[in-house]
Amino acid sequence: MNSSYLRRYIVEPIYYTLNKSPRLRYWKHLESTQNLSTDELIQKQWNRLQSLIRFVYRYNKFYRVRFEQAGLHPSDIRTHRDITLLPVLTKEEIKKNLYDMISDGYQMENLLKFKTGGSTGKALELFITEECSELRNACARRHDRWSGWEVGEPIGAVWGNPVLPSSIKSKLREWLLYPMIYLDTMNLNDYSVTKFAKDWIRVKPTLLFGHAHSIFVLAEYVRKLEIKTIKPRGILSTSMMLMPHERHTIEEVFGIKVIDRYGCEEVSLIASECERHEGMHLNIEHLYIEFIKEDGSPAVSGEIGRIIVTDLMNMAMPFIRYQVDDMGIPIDKKCSCGRGLPLMDKVIGRTADFLIRQDGSRVAGVSLIENTLTKIPGIEQMQIIQDSLDRIILNVVKDMEYKDATDQSLRGYFQDLFGSNCNIIINLVQEIRPEKSGKYRFSICNII
Repeated sequence: MNSSYLRRYIVEPIYYTLNKSPRLRYWKHLESTQNLSTDELIQKQWNRLQSLIRFVYRYNKFYRVRFEQAGLHPSDIRTHRDITLLPVLTKEEIKKNLYDMISDGYQMENLLKFKTGGSTGKALELFITEECSELRNACARRHDRWSGWEVGEPIGAVWGNPVLPSSIKSKLREWLLYPMIYLDTMNLNDYSVTKFAKDWIRVKPTLLFGHAHSIFVLAEYVRKLEIKTIKPRGILSTSMMLMPHERHTIEEVFGIKVIDRYGCEEVSLIASECERHEGMHLNIEHLYIEFIKEDGSPAVSGEIGRIIVTDLMNMAMPFIRYQVDDMGIPIDKKCSCGRGLPLMDKVIGRTADFLIRQDGSRVAGVSLIENTLTKIPGIEQMQIIQDSLDRIILNVVKDMEYKDATDQSLRGYFQDLFGSNCNIIINLVQEIRPEKSGKYRFSICNII
């Protein structure tokens, strides 16, 4: 009996039972519902959406006002087209109405709090219940398994500033439940990749998981250093758009297909490829997902549209018709895997370059954005542009907490990473505009 089997069938059930967590029960439920027909899944989604709308009208001040201002009552939302009568929710509105968005019966101090950075570069606070968090984790687990990974097996994570277990208790919990090894994208170089390869031999992960571009850079290092020991059964890329050339390199180096996933901190998993790679299955059991063209009309199969998401699971701080600042392409076809979850083609609009330090090592731009927006107060949005090894431009959209100390913290943070002689230029701007393609680029490296 191997350790993965023990974790999956003995340790996990005991742990989650003692902690009264719904994660395992709900995960098993999701394993079965994915095989329902598309029509059945859409009906379940619609029932949840209607329940959410009735709930927020009665128990949420922000949405009650929103309905009244739109001249709507929940009974007016009878068809899928009717949902478009409600205005789109933006990040700016969430920040301005944070307290009113908490539903009656929920106390902020009893909720899980998150502050996001993400690829759109805007800091945002959100609150969910412990149960909602567990339901999201259960859903992610279902999609993790599409890669070939199995519950209880170790994972190799390629991530920026990973939160490592520090206490004996947390280390024991990780080893017993989900052992992981990490490659920190904040410090990618020959030594760190070689060490990661040695850790891989010791721990034997079956899944390689991380930022799409970070996995690509790892693949380049693996090829350059002629490492033969990193042999995952599955590869799962997330957090930023996986470019075609990056996918090709990763699959060529590791010899297996990449499962690409799309989501955001605010609503968790939005879509994921399965083992057939015929598109990305939309997570309609948890979300109501729209693709809206610039003229406000729904995008049809093959057309590009803004991705608008309604979270059907977060009742504490509901997100209804939330604009995630990404563009996507829905497709009207069935996947040969047989799952009833509908498909989108791909995400258009997530990309971030790696920046280069003076010693030649590279730093993931998405990690820099996430770290600064979540740890340094006063920044609403930021763009990083590197023109040379000793010159970095920071375009900053400030918020109400912005002070002179914000500049000092930013300069100190980047000079710690890129050298004390690196010239950090801070430009205060009103907004950071997307490119013509709809892509937001918040980390741009112009060094050839």
